[in-house]
Amino acid sequence: MQEREKELIEKLAEERLLTEEEFEQLIVLSDEEARELIASLATKQRQAVFQDAIYTRGLIEISSICKNNCYYCGIRRDNCLAERYRLTQEEIISCAGEGYELGFRTFVLQGGEDAFFTDDVLCDIVASLKELYPDCAVTLSMGERSRDSYKALFDAGADRYLLRHETADRKHYGSLHPAEMSFDNRMRCLRDLRDIGYQVGCGFMVGSPYQTPGTIAKDLRFIGDFRPEMCGIGPFIPHRNTPFKDESAGSLEMTLFLLSVIRLMLPDVLLPATTALGTVDHGGREKGILAGANVVMPNLSPVSVRKKYELYDNKICTGEESAQCRGCLEERVKAVGCRLVVDRGDSPRVRKTITEEKCNNGKI
Repeated sequence: MQEREKELIEKLAEERLLTEEEFEQLIVLSDEEARELIASLATKQRQAVFQDAIYTRGLIEISSICKNNCYYCGIRRDNCLAERYRLTQEEIISCAGEGYELGFRTFVLQGGEDAFFTDDVLCDIVASLKELYPDCAVTLSMGERSRDSYKALFDAGADRYLLRHETADRKHYGSLHPAEMSFDNRMRCLRDLRDIGYQVGCGFMVGSPYQTPGTIAKDLRFIGDFRPEMCGIGPFIPHRNTPFKDESAGSLEMTLFLLSVIRLMLPDVLLPATTALGTVDHGGREKGILAGANVVMPNLSPVSVRKKYELYDNKICTGEESAQCRGCLEERVKAVGCRLVVDRGDSPRVRKTITEEKCNNGKI
């Protein structure tokens, strides 16, 4: 390891943030020794905040219909070979019920930008879930919407919203999306979500086409300044029916390195070991935890539709029943010295705020 690498890692661990130039240097210089050091520091930081707890999110993929045409995505509008489906409200509630019995206390409703899910429809689903499972959190990942839409969903009971920023570099954003999509609008959405009161998640693909150490440095600086409660990063994996079908997949090693960087930047962030990690490497999710991740997201969607929600090629766990999926992850998590917990898994920042409010109201 070069002395400069060590200096940058020590500065990051102490100050929690670097300049864009320093982040870029760290990325360019990173070698195996540096990756081992930063993973060790990130694991210690995760343990200091969360002990051995790994939080689960029950993922329900509610629709593979999308109006957008992102160049990297398998359910993009122009992919005429994609198998489309849309879950009914009854099916969504049923998936959540099965998940509740298995110990899930957060449900993540994720889908393409499907016009069927108007505010009224989605608010009704959220309100029903909160009424049936008041001890659970509802997370939405339904793309770009208006501020009024986000507010209505929040008022209906949605607790969290995941919206990957994809890249903090305007030019890079334009290389991943058609002209009809706007970098400014994506950033507007994230600001609106934060202002409204959601626990907000952002993130990006590692190794996406046209990405450079400089664009990753911008991503890291954005994440450090925005301070999301959640941050989802995973390796880019090409889909055979997209314009990026011949591009190389993102690096497992760089993804793990960046997970560690983000853990050091934001010690209390909720950081998933993604399905994409498990797709590029059989033990990818375990390696993600050892790099600082503390969230896993088993799939609660009906087995009959899982293969249809194909954002990238060779996605894992498309044939497992929900109980199998959870049981498998439980063993994998245990193998790296951690445990799955039955908990909403709120950000420590949010838990502190809730506790303070209860104290102020004389409830505790």
